Amino acid sequence: MVTYNIVERKYILAEKTDETPEVLIVGFKPDDGMPPSPFDPGMFMMITGVDAAGKRYTARAFSIASDPSSPEIEFFVIKQPTHGEHIGTSHFMEAKEGDIFMLKGPSGQFRFDPNKDKKVLFIAGGTGLAPFMSMLRHMKLVEADCDIDMLYSVKFPTEIIRKDELDGYRSTLGLKLTVTVTRPTAGDGWAGQTGHVDANMIQKYSQDVNERMCYICGPLPFVKAVKDALASIGIPPQRVSADVWG
Repeated sequence: MVTYNIVERKYILAEKTDETPEVLIVGFKPDDGMPPSPFDPGMFMMITGVDAAGKRYTARAFSIASDPSSPEIEFFVIKQPTHGEHIGTSHFMEAKEGDIFMLKGPSGQFRFDPNKDKKVLFIAGGTGLAPFMSMLRHMKLVEADCDIDMLYSVKFPTEIIRKDELDGYRSTLGLKLTVTVTRPTAGDGWAGQTGHVDANMIQKYSQDVNERMCYICGPLPFVKAVKDALASIGIPPQRVSADVWG
């Protein structure tokens, strides 16, 4: 595994997209015009906002959603965090394109190598999709030959991030994607899977899960519940890699 130098660099907010009712997508370019810092799919960066007077906001960790070859680094941001120590309104809600941010990294051991893991199960909760998006984008770029099952849990159908891109990977990568909605409501138009990810759902949509390396990313309660579900069906800890936010 490559060891990267953890460095802090100045970046410019180059893109800000109102992706879903609850999520922003933000993209950064290095201020010096050079390529972004190298990283492996799955890693994260610490992001610190800087106001006009040079005052720094509290640094927060965000998983990288972009491919390592991209000229921008992309992240998924919850607009109104209601978990952990980050309750309130995200600084990105007021940020404008062109604003300065300090990005430090890359960091993390939640990494994916398509040459090593040929059969995988990705399980994402909410913005925990970000590292998997980086992995999928990388696999498409390098034309990786991997067998990918994926469970993606969202609260509402409107909260599916990068929906069209994800659907496209069904054909380009052979992605076997299942989206489950945990808070379905009458009239929301959702006819797919509902409910929280549990052992039965995992076995239903990944029948050979015992042959796969399992990757999980999402909020702490989600990750814990999924790890427990995998353990209950006999998946050993060495076949599970997890990343937690919040």
